[in-house]
Amino acid sequence: MDTALQLRLKYDDNEPLANKEIELLLEQSKVVQKLISDYEENALFNIFRLMCLSEIPYAERLPYTQNIIAFISGRLSLSEGFSYTGRVNYIVPCYNAMLLEAYTRLGKAASQEAQNALNWIKQYQVFERNQSTAWKYDGICKHGGCMNATPCYIGIGKTVRALITYAEFTNHSDNIAQTLIEKGTGYMLRHNMYQRLSNHAPISAHITDIMFPQAYMLSLTDLVYIAGRSNLWADTRTNLLRTLIDRKACDKDHWKVDYIYSHKGYKAFDTKRKASEWIRHIFKPCSPNQCKK
Repeated sequence: MDTALQLRLKYDDNEPLANKEIELLLEQSKVVQKLISDYEENALFNIFRLMCLSEIPYAERLPYTQNIIAFISGRLSLSEGFSYTGRVNYIVPCYNAMLLEAYTRLGKAASQEAQNALNWIKQYQVFERNQSTAWKYDGICKHGGCMNATPCYIGIGKTVRALITYAEFTNHSDNIAQTLIEKGTGYMLRHNMYQRLSNHAPISAHITDIMFPQAYMLSLTDLVYIAGRSNLWADTRTNLLRTLIDRKACDKDHWKVDYIYSHKGYKAFDTKRKASEWIRHIFKPCSPNQCKK
């Protein structure tokens, strides 16, 4: 087991860790070494690399991570929220949400950058059909339309995921965020988490794929995270999702990554060849024996 995952397991179990142990686990991690081995000074590289690093607790202590945060804070964070180009017209739900989650995981939930992103969600994100957003820039009308009469499901899913993470890291102290999580998960449950209302086909590309860490596409990993963290497994509208998870298992309580996003800034933590211990950690609460209780 990679030492970065050991660190994640200890962190998620609220196990006290000495600074020396944290430093050693980060230093010995092959995943960490892979993530800090190269760099490109462009927006998407920094965004996707930060998403990867944010899955590792205490990664904000690494000088490499600090440099990426400085790049994003200096070039992609605006007073209105996170932009994937640095221009206000290109603040869109998925990237704004992903960077909010990354900043939250990296200990910066209270930062001005994260709060700007959160406020954008509160003011402009829609969670229902046939609702108008007050956001006046047309970047959200591109890429298929983020908030048309039928809002982009990826944007909703990524936003719900980010809000769930933000709520957990801030002791559920933001009532508006909690309300938006309920709205978003309600919308997703009406879609059985991943199906179109019209023909029950998967809503988007890769929504039934297992990937880790996350990128801009909504994946099965995201859906499991949302369902598990929001206690949705008791709702019958997650039954099809549970069936899909069971079908994807390569062995009891084991799953493989089956999609790896291709971008220089993105690095998967596992290959497709063998079961992923990272995925097992995320999926295990919804193993065939657990999620049906």
